[in-house]
Amino acid sequence: MTGIFDTHAHYDDVAFDKDRDTLLDSMAGAGVSRIVNAAASLSSTETTARLAARCPFVYGTAGVHPDEVGELNEETFAWLSRAAGGPKIVAIGEIGLDYYWDKEGHEEQKRWFVRQLELARTLDLPVVVHSREAAQDTLDIIKNEAQGLCCDIHCFSYGVELARAYLEQGHYLGVGGVVTFKNAKKLKEVVAYMPLDRLLLETDCPYLAPVPHRGQRNDSRYLTFVAEAIAAIKGISPKRVVEQTYENAMRFYRLKEE
Repeated sequence: MTGIFDTHAHYDDVAFDKDRDTLLDSMAGAGVSRIVNAAASLSSTETTARLAARCPFVYGTAGVHPDEVGELNEETFAWLSRAAGGPKIVAIGEIGLDYYWDKEGHEEQKRWFVRQLELARTLDLPVVVHSREAAQDTLDIIKNEAQGLCCDIHCFSYGVELARAYLEQGHYLGVGGVVTFKNAKKLKEVVAYMPLDRLLLETDCPYLAPVPHRGQRNDSRYLTFVAEAIAAIKGISPKRVVEQTYENAMRFYRLKEE
């Protein structure tokens, strides 16, 4: 059942409230075969689980984004731990560090990042990592606290040097619509450098729609433009990109064909 595998979407977002089911019903016809809906808070962990339960080709993650760690305490973390063991929850995420918005203190972000990495280890799940303007701290925590875990550095936004550091540790890099932007020189260099078998296609929808839909609401059907951009950079066919990234995502999320 190979096809496009969107490894990071947010279909529980209010941006999809008017047409969510119709849109998801259209995915198979557009060549999209699997989607992982990424949680970013306690409430989206719950809505993600509900979405995955009712949509056969949608899976979910459980986790709290660095901007939302203020909602975590021992009681809510215990709830998250239970939710993360639910059916069709395939990873802990998206978790990490965000120094761009600086909504939560850096030490608090680090503390809950490490706690959620420990949860991933307890449940033997891979990890979806959010890192924005926190390059060195994210790398240090993953080096020191994520031994034995497999991570997807989602929406990778750093340069080749950092890409190499993550790839050498056996992690994956998530690439989406940004690779189609004219000013995305660093990301294009990373895509050219990295092995295709460590690349994951993602939308981060409703955000970061690729050219020619930049600025519009994003969805998984637009990953064809991302696959074409990656294919052009690497000198291979878009079909090869779709097939390999599907295989990569199945491996990363430990899914098997039914």
